[in-house]
Amino acid sequence: MKYMLMMFGDAGTMLEEQPKEWVRDMIAFMDSFNAELVKNGEMVSAEGLDFPSKAKTVSLVGDQVVVTDGPFAEAKESLAGFWIFDVADEARAVELAGKVVVWARRVELRQVPAGPPEV
Repeated sequence: MKYMLMMFGDAGTMLEEQPKEWVRDMIAFMDSFNAELVKNGEMVSAEGLDFPSKAKTVSLVGDQVVVTDGPFAEAKESLAGFWIFDVADEARAVELAGKVVVWARRVELRQVPAGPPEV
């Protein structure tokens, strides 16, 4: 079963608020977490995202494509990075999310279905 684990936050704020040692420890955790997923054959993909201030929102207004600066959501925290892993069951996905939430304080976990819902 594939799951997407999303980590929220703002790297810029984190760098301002957290001690450098904490940031180094978090990065070391991410490296070891990714290595664990690869070793177990559970890693599908993982990426960190650039600062929200560098985001672009692309929308359709009438028949025109409009590009604006900044993330779509108006929030202090936005998507900071994600993992997609393929695990045996939801319990394992929740176990993995529990390791990340220690660093992120809040994560979102969603199953990635094999296809669209039946209509």
